[in-house]
Amino acid sequence: MPKGFTFNVFDVDRFATREMYGKVLAQIGQTNRDIVVLTADLMRSNKTGDFAKVCPERFFNFGIAEQNMMAAAAGLAVNGKLPYVSTYAAFASLRCAEQVRTDIAYPKLPVRIVSSHAGLSMGNGGTTHHATEDIAITRSMANMTVIVPADANECAKAVIESITYPGPIYMRLGRGAEPIVYKADYEFKIGKAVTVREGRDVTVIACGIAVMAAIKAARKLEAEGISVRIIDMHTIKPLDTEAILKAARETGAIITVEEHNIIGGLGGAVAETLADAGLGIRFLRLGIPDIYSTIGQPDDLYQRYGLDQDGVFRAIKSVLQKG
Repeated sequence: MPKGFTFNVFDVDRFATREMYGKVLAQIGQTNRDIVVLTADLMRSNKTGDFAKVCPERFFNFGIAEQNMMAAAAGLAVNGKLPYVSTYAAFASLRCAEQVRTDIAYPKLPVRIVSSHAGLSMGNGGTTHHATEDIAITRSMANMTVIVPADANECAKAVIESITYPGPIYMRLGRGAEPIVYKADYEFKIGKAVTVREGRDVTVIACGIAVMAAIKAARKLEAEGISVRIIDMHTIKPLDTEAILKAARETGAIITVEEHNIIGGLGGAVAETLADAGLGIRFLRLGIPDIYSTIGQPDDLYQRYGLDQDGVFRAIKSVLQKG
């Protein structure tokens, strides 16, 4: 943690990850002059405007030209700068896929693509603005690190650690006031999962907003004598395979929960790990099925696709019944 950095949200229940991103970036940018920030006409939405207020000479608004923005970020990185590039997740991963792959990931440049409004968090913004393929796209790019913070406090830690982490990073943030998972300080390391809760009967591996949903479901199941281990897999790539295999051997059942299509995301990454290790256990991927998500308020969509605490609760019961 940089000297003098004190901001946290340990005293509240909900706080938007993108709000924290803006505050952290503005604070560290005042002392680290290599940091430059690029956005595509979204400085209010993704909170990069906080950086623009204190470091206007290192802030660049590209307008609705996301692909050009990614190429420019690559150029800045080649010349020794540390670019943080922000737009909506659907644009960063889909519209800019070629530029991210060829200009940034291929030469392994230290560009930090911090996307907001990921998953279903755009809600009524429309299906075209729901980012439910971005993890699959970015984790399939060689050299790319993929991070999905569980809450604002974890977002702060991820941004801080990203300063010195090698190569390109894709970081996925939400839109609204996400529930706070971490009410006390804890150790965070890119590529190292956090065991939020120990358990012996089943393991839930989650990322992003799904971590809190899993915690609430586990508390409810505890009353029935069911012990649920919860792993916050904040880094999808590089994946903490050791934590996955340990959980598989010790609990014998794993459920993955993510605000993403079940193909190619966290669930796919965990499934690949289990298959490579030859472990045949009870396993379920919970996320968006192979469809285009419908339009609606985020909370309604989480309920529709089983990503709220009741949905996770039902999924756990279903997996355990197979045993």
